[in-house]
Amino acid sequence: MNELFAARLKKLREESGLTQEELGQAVGLSSEYISLLEAGKRTPSIIALNRISKYFQKNVSYFLETRENPFFILQADERLNSATKRKLARFQEICEEYLELERVTGRHCQLAPLYSGSLSPQNMAEEERRRLGLGNEPIRDIFRLGETNGCRYFRVSLPEEARISGIFIYLEEKDAAFALINSSLSPGKQVVAAAHLYCHYLRDRNESPIIDNLDVIVDEYVTLYSPREQFAQAFATSFLIPASKVRELVERDIKTRRLSYPEVIFLKRYFGVSTPAMLRTLRLMGYLSRSQFENYFKLDHEAEERDIFGDISVEERETGQPGPELVLPERFYLLKKEAELVEEAEEEQPGEKIKSREPGSGGKEEPGQENEES
Repeated sequence: MNELFAARLKKLREESGLTQEELGQAVGLSSEYISLLEAGKRTPSIIALNRISKYFQKNVSYFLETRENPFFILQADERLNSATKRKLARFQEICEEYLELERVTGRHCQLAPLYSGSLSPQNMAEEERRRLGLGNEPIRDIFRLGETNGCRYFRVSLPEEARISGIFIYLEEKDAAFALINSSLSPGKQVVAAAHLYCHYLRDRNESPIIDNLDVIVDEYVTLYSPREQFAQAFATSFLIPASKVRELVERDIKTRRLSYPEVIFLKRYFGVSTPAMLRTLRLMGYLSRSQFENYFKLDHEAEERDIFGDISVEERETGQPGPELVLPERFYLLKKEAELVEEAEEEQPGEKIKSREPGSGGKEEPGQENEES
């Protein structure tokens, strides 16, 4: 029990941005006692367990029960056919290989903070943009952004009958997060799916695994799904298309309350999203009347964009064929090369095993740890 409780307590405290002293003050326990609990050197009393569970809004069982591996849960899901499960088995192999590369190189991804449920999706999107230093500028590559902030993205071609836009996996024992994006979707839908899963990563990671249906990335259909999915889709829209930047562009450059279709296409190219996503945002912000929205939505967006600008942005291209079987993140290849260099160095010095940089091995000890061990 001590080891499991210790790991989950430390994870929750760090994700909440609290020091051991701050947590101790919040739950009426000493920082030394919190330190011993996190080190697995004390078994929590019933009183301490109840106070900590109540503070983090978790059931007591969260600290006591071992969770089943999310990949095992996916393989047991009767809604997924055998072809999809074979793809997911391959996804699991790649995830395990990725984690092994991180172990060898000592470069484990640090997770982003876990957000509470008190923020609105719009405020959460603004806060995350602020944390990342993005301001209100467009996100040019959502996959690289997620990858460098602790969520490892893979793109895998899934069978059409699976009707899956993406899957989120969080391996608690490894403290590792993975997102699978269906590469058979159009580039524009892949971007939205990636932003949608990024919200699950920031807010719902402890509910892993999460399977997103194709409809949850469409505003008109997501209302049929759970509040969790509605929240994630609202976050994705605000994260990809900041309302403050839309207003800035309209008021400074376009200078009209009702937008023409070419102006809509200009904005969608600026933000790097699909035309439907841009139309929905502008309708919600009041820059399009209902009739404008409906008329614009019916147009052949690819043909119209090519007629206006001479070409189309990648987000507008629809894929009529299955996408790439597997697209690995650039960081995967980087770690693979570094791992090869580590192995070569070890072979050159057989008598001196080169130590990997273990995650978190900065020489720091938790408060009270030195006294306990001495």
